[in-house]
Amino acid sequence: MLQTVPNFYGKSFLCEKDFSKEEFVYLIDLAMKLKDEKKQGIPHRYLEGKNIALLFEKPSTRTRCAFTVACVDLGAHPEYLGKDDIQLGKKESIEDTAKVLGRMFDGIEFRGFEHKKVEMLAEHSGVPVWNGLTDLWHPTQTLADFLTVKENFGRLEGIKFVYVGDGRNNVANSLLVGGALVGMDVRIVAPETLFPAPEVVEMAKNLAEKSGGRVTVTADVEEGVAGADVIYTDVWVSMGEEDKFAERIALLSPYQVTMDLVNQTGNKNMIFLHCLPAFHDQETTYGKDIFANHGLAEMEVTDEVFRSEHSMVFDQAENRMHTIKAVMAATLGHIE
Repeated sequence: MLQTVPNFYGKSFLCEKDFSKEEFVYLIDLAMKLKDEKKQGIPHRYLEGKNIALLFEKPSTRTRCAFTVACVDLGAHPEYLGKDDIQLGKKESIEDTAKVLGRMFDGIEFRGFEHKKVEMLAEHSGVPVWNGLTDLWHPTQTLADFLTVKENFGRLEGIKFVYVGDGRNNVANSLLVGGALVGMDVRIVAPETLFPAPEVVEMAKNLAEKSGGRVTVTADVEEGVAGADVIYTDVWVSMGEEDKFAERIALLSPYQVTMDLVNQTGNKNMIFLHCLPAFHDQETTYGKDIFANHGLAEMEVTDEVFRSEHSMVFDQAENRMHTIKAVMAATLGHIE
């Protein structure tokens, strides 16, 4: 059952901290409703006749497909603009580009590097802007992750949500702050040199005080994963950091998600999540190169865990579409 509808109309979706707990949970519940309607074949064309610009400085399988299908399901027309299609900050300023796009489109998605770019698009375009990923935050991913959690456990509050790996990346930032926002017992388990930035940890702790959540950052794997409901990991080397494979492998090998680590949780009902793509085998060019250059057949997660009954990664990937649909519908449509 959906709560009273918050007033999202015309609002951008840039990072978790911009929303209240009630607003964030509402978006997850709306996504559950829209997912159910899609499964039943019930039309939900809240954005009939709208035009949506999809700006991609960084390529992505899930984000592009999720936004495109969500637009079509909602009745909108998506227009993909890749890094070679736009002059964002190169031949045209971000402010000028934002004003042009805002005159032609009803909403803008941005996936790229500097978070300042998505903030400037939101400031100057005059239409809702949605963050598909920046170097600091990945809020649409967090919504999909938490929808997956709620589907499996029926709740978010009190869930022991453990992220293991590179604690400084955008996914870790969003999960830490988002988990604290909704009242989770959220933990980052990482080497000390890859702990989240102090200001992100402080932000999360302040949110946890209000929500009844809890924030832990530790380098101790055994302590960090004890009792976990969710174990989450991400790639050890993000896009643009390909020269750091050897360094990250040395640092993060003790944090690889193995079946031994899963068993350390002591929770047979725990689930494994990963935002994908995952280097769990050698069926990719990257996987083959890593094995050839570093002798590592699996990276952040073993194939055994990835394919196990604990793994909900493909439910999670599908949920990108449903949660993105909820964000667009809430901020640009009229939900009844």
